[in-house]
Parts: sequence; structure tokens; C-alpha cells
Amino acid sequence: MTTVGSSPQALAERIADAAAGLADGEARQLVAVAGPPGAGKSTVADLAQQALQGRGISTGLLSMDGFHYDNQILTARDLLPRKGAPETFDLPGFHALLRRLQAEDEVAVPEFDRVLDKSIAACSFVTRDQRVVIVEGNYLLLGEPGWDDLRDHWALTVFLDVPLPTLEARLLDRWIGLGLPRDEAERRAFANDIPNARRVVQNSGAADLVLR
Repeated sequence: MTTVGSSPQALAERIADAAAGLADGEARQLVAVAGPPGAGKSTVADLAQQALQGRGISTGLLSMDGFHYDNQILTARDLLPRKGAPETFDLPGFHALLRRLQAEDEVAVPEFDRVLDKSIAACSFVTRDQRVVIVEGNYLLLGEPGWDDLRDHWALTVFLDVPLPTLEARLLDRWIGLGLPRDEAERRAFANDIPNARRVVQNSGAADLVLR
């Protein structure tokens, strides 16, 4: 099913519509919101969480970005210029936390601070009452070794499909908004972010909902 030309709030309501029934069971259910960098995943996932909670469904939120390797590790592995690519994430750690979310009542989860450019461990909790958890990230549906095993965790999958020119503009504005001069912002966006976006679009598997 595809929604075309909708606002972030409307997209979030579509996710809430699809996810609301997941709260009826006893087991915690994980909803994947995937898409390329710049697609608006964080905004839409946050709004979807609010929409579900507005319907009386206690809902958790987790960003895959909390599993970025630290810059020291990326520098040692000569991966810092590729930060944000699949190989720059702690995929085994992400798998382990998803398994914990499906087995444990309360789980501490990390977050990523864009200003500090680093992950912060155990920054918030998914609590016992949150039977639905929205997980957002670029590579949640990626059909590559290791990443494709993530599908075992998802009760509902969502993909945000955004045209490449829109992604380019958003990603450039993101880096400028973080204080980078335009030439450095363009280098980061076009040398790394946009190749990552193409990788997501080309290599991601089918989703239950494709939202545009």
C-alpha cells in the first residue's frame, strides 16, 4: 500500500493506523520505519509515536543511529569519511538489543547526538507498558548480509520513499544547519550521504507500507 504526497503528520497517522492493532497482544511488537538519509524518518517516527500515544497506546521509540561506532573506532578502521554507511554501525549490538526488546520488560536504549556527533549509551528506557516500539533507521530493510536478518524482528515495515533531489537539498541543509561551511556541507552530502541514500533505495526489500 502506498501513500503519495502526504505531510509528515499524515504519514505518521498512516503508520499509527497500521500499527494500532499490534498493541492487542501480550508480546511487544516492533515497527520498522526505514528510508534513505534525509527522508524524514526521525520526524515521522516521532509523530507516529505521538499519534499512537494519543490513541491510548503506550509506544516506545528507538533510533538505529544510536548504534554508530564511535569516531575513534571509525578513524582506526579508516571509515570516518564513510560514517553513516552500513559498515559504520554496530550491527551485532543492534540485533542484540532488538532481541532484548522482544524478551525483556524494560530495556535501556542509546541515542545519537548530532551536535556532539556521537552515540550516548543507555540514554532512555523502553518500559514495560510500551507494547509497541517504533524503530527508525536507514538500513532496517537492507537486503545485504547481516542486515537482511533484521526482518525477523519486524511486525510491520514502513519505507519512506523520497525523490533524490529532495534528499540532496535536505542533506545539504542539515550539514549547513550544523554549522559547516557550504563547501564542506556539499562534500559530506555528495561524497557520503547521497551514495548511502542510493544504496538504501536500490538494496532495500519490500515494505508493508511505502509512504511518499
